Amino acid sequence: MYLSIIIPMYNEAPIIASTVRTLAAAMESADLPGRYEILFSDDGSSDGCGEIAEKTARELSLTCGEIRVVRSEENRGKGHAVRLGMRASRGEYCVFTDCDLAYGTDILHEMAARMSAPAFAQDVLIGSRAIAANGYAGYTCLRKLASKAYVRLLAVSAGFRYTDSQCGIKMFRGDAARTIFAHAGVNGWAFDFEVLLLAEKLGYAIAEHPVTVLNHRESKIHLLRDSLKMAADVRNIRKRIDGMSVGTD
Repeated sequence: MYLSIIIPMYNEAPIIASTVRTLAAAMESADLPGRYEILFSDDGSSDGCGEIAEKTARELSLTCGEIRVVRSEENRGKGHAVRLGMRASRGEYCVFTDCDLAYGTDILHEMAARMSAPAFAQDVLIGSRAIAANGYAGYTCLRKLASKAYVRLLAVSAGFRYTDSQCGIKMFRGDAARTIFAHAGVNGWAFDFEVLLLAEKLGYAIAEHPVTVLNHRESKIHLLRDSLKMAADVRNIRKRIDGMSVGTD
């Protein structure tokens, strides 16, 4: 197995060194066979977090993998950062998760083991807080309501049939990831929805996996502003993908 872990980041200097060390330690001690790469995708940060990630990585003694930083010259959004990392990946399996490791590190091993099992036939495995017993533990009522309301909006307006589009951890078979993200173009928060619609359009099978948020910090989403932007993006994404011919850019 060769696992690529993509970490989008924007001005994460206060936590990035800890994230590098925690993630590297978890992967070095993993029971899964094979190798890994961790790609920190710097979305035009102005606080030097990319340099901190590289410096911290040089201080580590890695035996099973490598750590790289890929960069965007300007801040364009989380969707762009994930896309940049996915397209630079080399793994047999590719996963993205948040820089604060909100879902912990054990979930990476768990999802990779499930995807690589011979009986697992799907190409995409998406985290879902909605199907986990304590998936939203620690969330404020407002944040939980906003998350569920957005999924409901997708279901009504776009025929979305999964339980948690915005969960920040999703895993793909490598070839599927690089094909899907080559067609993607949304830079903002609605990129998750675009990716899942593209996966279905391109004929990839999707499954859900229960996840629980373990590490909480303040959301970077501005509820009113970003909700309106995501609603507009949903309409545009649905229209573009419905009219897309499979195999074209």
